[in-house]
Amino acid sequence: MDSEITYLGKVIRVDSSTVEVEVSDDIPSAAPIINGRLYKIGQIGTFVKMPMGNITTYGIVSSVSNTPGKTDDTKLSQIVGSRFLSVQLVGEKIGDDDFEKGIGTYPTINDEVHLVIEKDLFDIYGEKDAGSIEIGKHSSSDNLSVYVDIHKLILRHCAILGSTGSGKSNTTVSILKAILSDYDGSRVILVDPHGEYASAFPDAKVFKINNSSDPLYIPFWLMNFDELAFFLVGAKPTDDQRVEYRLLRELITTFKKENCNLKSGDVTPEFITADSPIPFSARKLWYEMNWWLNASFESTKKDEQKRATIYETNEGDYENLIGAEFTSHLTTANNQPPHVSQHKEFYSYEKKILSRLKDSRFDFMFHPGDYKDATSSKDLHNLLNEWIGSESKLAILDLSGVPFEVLDVAIGLITRFVYDSMFWGRYESYTGKNRPLLLAYEEAHTYLNKNDNNSYSKNAVERIFKEGRKFGVGALVISQRPSEISETILAQIGTLIALRLTNSGDQSIVKSSSPDNLNSLIDLLPSLRIGEAVIVGESIKIPSRIRVKLNNPRPTSEDPNLVECWSKKHKTSDENYKTVVTKIREQKL
Repeated sequence: MDSEITYLGKVIRVDSSTVEVEVSDDIPSAAPIINGRLYKIGQIGTFVKMPMGNITTYGIVSSVSNTPGKTDDTKLSQIVGSRFLSVQLVGEKIGDDDFEKGIGTYPTINDEVHLVIEKDLFDIYGEKDAGSIEIGKHSSSDNLSVYVDIHKLILRHCAILGSTGSGKSNTTVSILKAILSDYDGSRVILVDPHGEYASAFPDAKVFKINNSSDPLYIPFWLMNFDELAFFLVGAKPTDDQRVEYRLLRELITTFKKENCNLKSGDVTPEFITADSPIPFSARKLWYEMNWWLNASFESTKKDEQKRATIYETNEGDYENLIGAEFTSHLTTANNQPPHVSQHKEFYSYEKKILSRLKDSRFDFMFHPGDYKDATSSKDLHNLLNEWIGSESKLAILDLSGVPFEVLDVAIGLITRFVYDSMFWGRYESYTGKNRPLLLAYEEAHTYLNKNDNNSYSKNAVERIFKEGRKFGVGALVISQRPSEISETILAQIGTLIALRLTNSGDQSIVKSSSPDNLNSLIDLLPSLRIGEAVIVGESIKIPSRIRVKLNNPRPTSEDPNLVECWSKKHKTSDENYKTVVTKIREQKL
């Protein structure tokens, strides 16, 4: 076989994951032409094969040298002119069986090593089947499509990582379009913090704040108690020993139990807790706190200060945030009624809730259209049908209008609500395990990072990464700073799609998170071209360097045309920036 045109050389050293190959001096050309195609010997990242009877072992070239890896300095003069390849082993093919990752039979010293040509690559990657999607073309061949196992890609979770401008958004669009076009029953929710993807998916259902056709509503009462307490008054679970925190829990539970007859079905009051997603009025909550703080009573004793003994002159209007009015205790002598309220527990909470309610940036939570309260025309089953049960297979949640300080809670709320629907609906024919769902998170490093301040979204997404596959929920994270992403999330990623990464810290994170531990491919990250990626993990037969096609229409994440913009002369005017300043003040695009 050493007479074949694909012959490279022989194995001279073997260890647990790599072999060293001495390239033969008798090779007629360093760039042989085989079946009309030029192959260059010793290219980093290219494949080689080692046939041993009916077993063929495959590896990836990780380094090239003119000296072997482990040699005495005294012997170097004898091997001048030789070439040596370090090859990482990736898998094997037995007879006519499909290629499999992992090594069962290792090559031995003096085994032959051959170039992998296009025909061999077709044998490895195989043809598209019902359980795969095309992710791109192999970097070494424009004719060779690379496929990934859709089941493992989604339910074992995946990540698209790359520096700014490397092609992350385009890769995301390619994968989602392949899923949506190949599978009629697919479902995807794309969390889009910057509003980039609506232009790339004209047929998607895009939910956006203040959108006239599909407004984004996230009812505040969807939150569990911990989220609600943090959002409304800045309280944390560690405040559980404080009286006002416990009273807030009791008050919210009471309001929720009043609304147990709902459009989605009646709920047994005994099962309702402060965590139950039951509608109630945040304005009524504020009104109740304000009432007890400002009321005047017949008695000075706290235990005797009850509603039956009040001196109320005007009951106010909680819908319009007008508190009740009382006869002032200052109008009479100290020993004469009315007396000032002793119920001061909510003193620190009342003003905080009022300021939240008056902040128009939170209207998408406090005024959620047809989801406002128990008397509204829609309930949570309608919200789920709009997000994941409509004819459109892709729902884009455009969060560009969500205030940054509440982005963490909003994403955590969306994630937990969708996960709960899949968990409790796991055996239903139309959802759960019978119709899996993909949740994609763009700019993941901004809210899924190691910082504890982003605990709500991070905890919700980590739960999907740890348990989601059992209930049909998969996750995709897209980020330019993998070093900032939660380690729990990185540890659960089954497939890594890494585009060009220039930061050494990010590279090391990808290297340590790589399911296949193929350092030779990961080391290529700084030198990848735009739109080129290294893909490793469970969903692909063999770790590969691929090129992703350019999509049109594209997401609005491309760079501005600086040369064209700066080549034009721009008119100055005193009217300029008025609309910009207004948008800054209103926080609305």
